Amino acid sequence: MPLGKPLDKSLDKTDAPKRRHIVLTSHPSRSGLKGSPVRWGDGDPLQRGAIVATVSDPSHRNAIGTHSGSYAVYRALAVASGVLQADHRPDFTNTSPAIAIGPHPSWADPEKIVSLDPFGALVGDVYKSLLAKGIDIRPSIAVTRAHIQMPELLEAVRQGRIKEDGEIVKPGGDLVVTKAAVEPVWYLPGVAQRLGVSEDDLRYALFEQTGGMFPELVTRFDLKVFLPPIGGITVYIVGDLDAVTDPARPLAVRVHDECNGSDVFGSDICTCRPYLVHGLEECIATAQQGGAGIIVYFRKEGRALGEVTKFLVYNARKRQEGGDRADAYFARTEC
Repeated sequence: MPLGKPLDKSLDKTDAPKRRHIVLTSHPSRSGLKGSPVRWGDGDPLQRGAIVATVSDPSHRNAIGTHSGSYAVYRALAVASGVLQADHRPDFTNTSPAIAIGPHPSWADPEKIVSLDPFGALVGDVYKSLLAKGIDIRPSIAVTRAHIQMPELLEAVRQGRIKEDGEIVKPGGDLVVTKAAVEPVWYLPGVAQRLGVSEDDLRYALFEQTGGMFPELVTRFDLKVFLPPIGGITVYIVGDLDAVTDPARPLAVRVHDECNGSDVFGSDICTCRPYLVHGLEECIATAQQGGAGIIVYFRKEGRALGEVTKFLVYNARKRQEGGDRADAYFARTEC
């Protein structure tokens, strides 16, 4: 555009969000961030306190970060482009869990659960009084019921490895599951303890390695809860939910890191999908024996390598001396 030429005003979006005065939350005395404290590990949800990481009213916030993990960036794009109101509040009518889970004793132990909010699926019930006061509290866990149909499971039914019992496996091979989506909610002192580091070192590493994305990590040590912008977890439960917490009943568990190439597209460069399918078969067998099965599906591509690094690793594995070798597999993932 030539210097001095006026901007075309017709390009302006009249419905674009209006800028407001920004108050940084880096220091408690200036931020106005005076949300109720979180007493992590208290078994009473009201005494524990709601996790408030919404941005509609900064004075209510009591956590670092915000909801929806990495999808928060897409919400920002929608607000910036004028297609979503910045103060939009979702309607959570009829969204409560399809099946009741908990409470359990571990919910009242600050060292047992440190990376999710155990009350995250129940905010509409346990924090009803706070919601009525206008505090914007969001669920961080959603629980529903569904049927799964996979070609490999149908083949296992055909071969007789999986039995159609009508309850766990329906006629036709559909697998009945309870599934939960879980957003990460980190209690920083507990995460640091799990890693064997100090909370200070954890905070500074998170701050520096994210390019200073969250200054509150190193200035707001009064805020102990962090919602990181990362993928969450999907949990698939096969069989009777009560069997999961009954030590007298068998339980099969498969912990699986997301692998889009194999899990979804059947890539031949890795064997993640066959492992996942085998885990599901074991979950079904255990559930049909009176127990339960759990698939914990972490949404962190390939041990959190990410697909760019994974594909670089694939190239390096194929081209290394001696070809793709099992003994060099983990060394190659250090690419």
